[in-house]
Amino acid sequence: MKSKYENMKIIYNRSKIGWYWAPLFVAFWFLLFYLVAVPSFHRMPELKTLQDELTRPGQFIGERAESTLLRLSKIGPKVVGSAANEQVAVQLLLSEISGIMAEARTDLYDIEKDVQIASGNYLLWSMVNVYQSVQNVVVKLTPRNSNSNATLLINSHFDSVPGSSGAGDSGMMCVIMLEVLRVISKYETPLRHSVVFLFNGAEENPLQGSHAFITQHVWAKNVRAVINLDSAGNGGREILFQSGPDHPWLMKYYGANIIHPFASTIAEELFQNGFVPSETDYRIFRDFGKIPGLDMAQILNGYVYHTKYDRFNLLPRRTYQLTGENLLSLVKSLANADEMEDPSKYAEGHMIFFDVLGWFVIYYPEGTGLIINIAVCVLVIVTIIAYIWNMASNTGMFRRRIFAKFGVLAALQLCGVCLSFSLVIGIAFFMDAVGLSMSWFSETWMVFGLYFCPMFFGLAILPAIYLSRTKEHGLPLAYGIQLLMHSHCLILTVITVVMISFNIRSAFIIMICIAFYTVSVLLNMATCAHKTNFLWLIPHCACQILPFLFYTYCCYAFYVVFIPMAGREGDSNPELLMGGFAAIMCLLLAPFLVPLFCLFRKSKTIISLFGICTLVFIVLAATPVAFPYAEKTAAQRFYAVHTARTFHNGDAASTVNHTDSGYFVLPVDRRPTSVDDILFENTNYTRADRADCETEIMCGFPIYSSRWLNTVDNSFWVPGPEPNKNYLPSCTILNKQSSSLTKVLFTLEVSGPDHTSIFIEPLNGAKLVDWSFTREPIEKQLKPPYYVYWSYALDPTPIRFNIEFDRGSADWSGSTFKIAIMGHRIHDDMFNTEDFREFLATFPPWAHVSSWISSYSSWQF
Repeated sequence: MKSKYENMKIIYNRSKIGWYWAPLFVAFWFLLFYLVAVPSFHRMPELKTLQDELTRPGQFIGERAESTLLRLSKIGPKVVGSAANEQVAVQLLLSEISGIMAEARTDLYDIEKDVQIASGNYLLWSMVNVYQSVQNVVVKLTPRNSNSNATLLINSHFDSVPGSSGAGDSGMMCVIMLEVLRVISKYETPLRHSVVFLFNGAEENPLQGSHAFITQHVWAKNVRAVINLDSAGNGGREILFQSGPDHPWLMKYYGANIIHPFASTIAEELFQNGFVPSETDYRIFRDFGKIPGLDMAQILNGYVYHTKYDRFNLLPRRTYQLTGENLLSLVKSLANADEMEDPSKYAEGHMIFFDVLGWFVIYYPEGTGLIINIAVCVLVIVTIIAYIWNMASNTGMFRRRIFAKFGVLAALQLCGVCLSFSLVIGIAFFMDAVGLSMSWFSETWMVFGLYFCPMFFGLAILPAIYLSRTKEHGLPLAYGIQLLMHSHCLILTVITVVMISFNIRSAFIIMICIAFYTVSVLLNMATCAHKTNFLWLIPHCACQILPFLFYTYCCYAFYVVFIPMAGREGDSNPELLMGGFAAIMCLLLAPFLVPLFCLFRKSKTIISLFGICTLVFIVLAATPVAFPYAEKTAAQRFYAVHTARTFHNGDAASTVNHTDSGYFVLPVDRRPTSVDDILFENTNYTRADRADCETEIMCGFPIYSSRWLNTVDNSFWVPGPEPNKNYLPSCTILNKQSSSLTKVLFTLEVSGPDHTSIFIEPLNGAKLVDWSFTREPIEKQLKPPYYVYWSYALDPTPIRFNIEFDRGSADWSGSTFKIAIMGHRIHDDMFNTEDFREFLATFPPWAHVSSWISSYSSWQF
């Protein structure tokens, strides 16, 4: 006769599904992801041709924009100060605009064009950005029958970084603007307000062209809203990642008129909290013009962003049509918006917005979001209490016992969440510590094994062990699993409440999760399916399909954007970002699916396979299979600057202390050691020590951008022969006078190439109290040395400026300040020496090296 335990075991096993169904269960969700979520992300309309225009005039023609971009990209790199940017590109744009004006409906519109040449300075990040004679090409379209003074601004840039043709960033946006201008001006398109198209000639410098327009151009004073267009890749769908601020009406027009939506509050909050190593002109319009707007950027194939691989032939052809149709629709709607007359009347808070698989966009005010979030949280709590109350009636158990069981399972689930997060964070730190970070950079599938699998394992293994050990005296297995998922829903509810209290608008993403789960619980209660062994799975899994698609779509979009960005993140550990996001996504989609593995026989074995998979992927990361970089498609980024250095003494004659030369190499990502064996073991090159860091500003390194400051600790200096020394910067004191007993005023003149970095560091107790530039660094008490980035486009006149110091006493013995000037010839590679070319040739084929000639000179005065 069988024992009671054996009978219970038989009953327990009969309540489980055969283990061989588990692979089909997993395959279903994988197929859902690959057949729905991924195609939804990449869906784009067919390219419209010139032939299509004959049958349906007035629509955006992607083929025409494509042919214009081909001509623009053939110019090559368009760096501020180069003939390609200041002459060839400007003339091409003006020629295209003239052609559009010749075909325009002059009975309906007045069209004006202008080439703005401007100079100015302002504080950007921690540097004073000084620009001289930069150019913008501007077009204004004004409806003849309108009395409105309000203007809508459309902005993008045609300049590029050194070595890149800028086809994707942001030549494509410029040609799309041209085609939108042509369509509106050629056909009868009712508009109430004027539209200004700003073809920005100095965005990469950075953001100088937009500052020049919004602070100095005569048309800027009437601008009421802006659509900023940029790129962080090479085509693809453009994401709306900033809206407003505080102007929710803009989002209403986007949601009502966008044809191919791609927008997210999550992207906005990630960008505004510094997770994206980029900046756009939107910041300038917002901060200096106080203008609300929409900020959109294409994000596909970010591997080629700011590299020589950003080419015309890599752009997906359908991108022109997708972005063009979106922009044309937005321009038409905003140029007729009532709110444009006085946007300040409608500045009433933030919006919550997100698209659903690119099918449609959902948007609502922040206040409405708060009400929805709170209502869902209350519904969750009420539903769980009602479920447990109902369970007591169905099982005949005391309610306090069920509540106690629920408490145990909630504690168990919380331990599972902590375990899974600990595994992910531990792996992230481990991979970085052993030098295996970014193994997923080119092989993106590695993310699944390294970070998703440990989350699945950690979330499922503890409940599986517990439920298998308590089967003889606990609740029916189905009830136990449902209580486990209820407890996770309660955990997410608590997290939602915390996010609401901190005014985090992205709380909606958790609200969606718990709302759909609560609906499934209510359906089960209404149909009494929750009393059965397996029937309750039908409403449960059906209600998980839409959240699963939404979260996997968001997850896929995140990794499409952020994995390539990890190649330019600098010194931060990218494993934490990749693993952290995987953990957050799993926290939303996995705990309502992975507990279902406990319904299968051999559940612990099935769940353990995720742990084994993690170990296999960690081993793979140490093999050539997961080497991060690939030639052309996933290059590792470096800057290499051939530099002549001159260090002057602090005597009256500023005599030369010593000179040297070499190659300054700046790795841009977390894994710079990938080239060590090639550069320093197989060649005659050697790293120099950092002795100059004790005496020289920035260690004597030729800093080009403030972004270099975050990664300079990973850089190295390789002694080498002298570069071409033409156009070395010079610094001259034109005047020195005492403005009081404790203050002295210097007038300096600096000449050099069209991109020059100037660092000023007070010495011997002196304090900078005034200068010719913006006073923001002084007022904000930024830490010295003070950084001035100076560039010019057309006018090479040396820059003159005053600097005033205060020592607090009449003792002026010793030097007052030290100045270091780094001149960069970033678009004259024909002057590269043969030695430099040989040095660049030693880099491996998977490396992309941005290179130019530079100099470092320092003086003490």
